[in-house]
Amino acid sequence: MSDLSHTYVVILAGGGGTRLWPKSRNATPKQFLKLYTQNTLMQDTYRRARFFADADHILIISNADYVDEVRNELPELPRENIIGEPAKRETAPAMLLGALLAYKKDPDAVVVNLASDHIATNEQEFQHVIETAITVAARKKDIVTVGITPTFPHSGLGYIEIDGEVEHVNRLPIFRVANFTEKPNVATAKAFIATGKYFWNACNYVWSAETIIEAFRKLSPAILEHMCPISDAIGTHAFQSALLKAYEGVEKIAIDYAISEKADNLVLIPGDFGWNDIGDWKVVYDLQHKNDAGNVVMSESKNGELVCHDSHNNLIHTHDRLIALVGMNDTIVIDTGEIILVMPKERSQDVKKVVEGLKEKGEQYL
Repeated sequence: MSDLSHTYVVILAGGGGTRLWPKSRNATPKQFLKLYTQNTLMQDTYRRARFFADADHILIISNADYVDEVRNELPELPRENIIGEPAKRETAPAMLLGALLAYKKDPDAVVVNLASDHIATNEQEFQHVIETAITVAARKKDIVTVGITPTFPHSGLGYIEIDGEVEHVNRLPIFRVANFTEKPNVATAKAFIATGKYFWNACNYVWSAETIIEAFRKLSPAILEHMCPISDAIGTHAFQSALLKAYEGVEKIAIDYAISEKADNLVLIPGDFGWNDIGDWKVVYDLQHKNDAGNVVMSESKNGELVCHDSHNNLIHTHDRLIALVGMNDTIVIDTGEIILVMPKERSQDVKKVVEGLKEKGEQYL
């Protein structure tokens, strides 16, 4: 195991998860839902973060509206380690903020960036891969990304192309990165996978705080210029006002566009640890235990009931009432008590179209 005394974990927790509507909504985005274990996705991410860092070395970058919920879910985390972003500015400002906070505490800090709504089914291998990435990043030379080994031609993810192998560390290959391609169509994704040179981009970056701050200085100086004043305010009463001012002017941009696509020191470690971002209700179905009829039944209420007749391979999320299915196959039924969603399992991605339509009607159901 590597020396982890300089390791910090930044958990990004500001997303919305609209494809998991109506359970995932503005007030309760998917990181606060129990979709895989008896814990919320946020709690499971924090538990994995503890593989690498003590609680005082774990930072949560979230939406300002979710700070209280994060505190409720993670009571052992120091309150000052939960930072509420005053505006949505995508991953580049958030990751830079995490690096600035870590660097202020420890100039030798190595930062592991995790999303609050992802899972890893093989946690032993997850730990192995991330610790290897920490070892490489601690040299303060390369930006490390963990590329997820693709299992099918997913058209909703970005793809990272590798170039040559640089070395082996802890029995894992380290590759130089050649290109990024954002969300190709299925045919292109199939062609990518067939080459054996492409990995899914899960935004799992590991870097030394010093290295990434220097990368911003070189590749996206305007972002650093807006965010740098926060450093002087860390730990003072001026922090919130400095944060607000920075976020008023900083560009809204993903880390892949701000840094990764421009960097010449980016390396990739393959990750084969059962990663999933639980992007829609079909994925929830695939991950859960099925009964003899292939049905998955979920409920957060003791009063929810289900009766099925000649119905197979369905996902049913009950609430405080009885749901009955007759002759239904490969269907998703989500009951929140306020909203009922019914759709074919294979149309799960189309939930986002419902959400887009509801935006025109106002915020009542979002």
